Amino acid sequence: MSKQDFSRLTRPRYEMPDFVRDALLAHSLMAKYRSRPPYQQNDYIGWILSAKRGETQEKRLAQMLSELERGDKYMNMDYQPRNPS
Repeated sequence: MSKQDFSRLTRPRYEMPDFVRDALLAHSLMAKYRSRPPYQQNDYIGWILSAKRGETQEKRLAQMLSELERGDKYMNMDYQPRNPS
């Protein structure tokens, strides 16, 4: 898989924390995560990390996993991929 181009992001780029990477791998959703546009990948990580409480981070992580699994949502908004897989 080719490396994603994050050069056009105008907001700070967030590094994926281990607990998010582990969850994506455990749920076999890394490919679906990587198929999303770079801004969505970055937004998900920033949104999860901006939560002050661990419970809120876990809730947001669960929402991201659910949305990736279904493939039709992005942060509670309708999402239609350009190239559905």
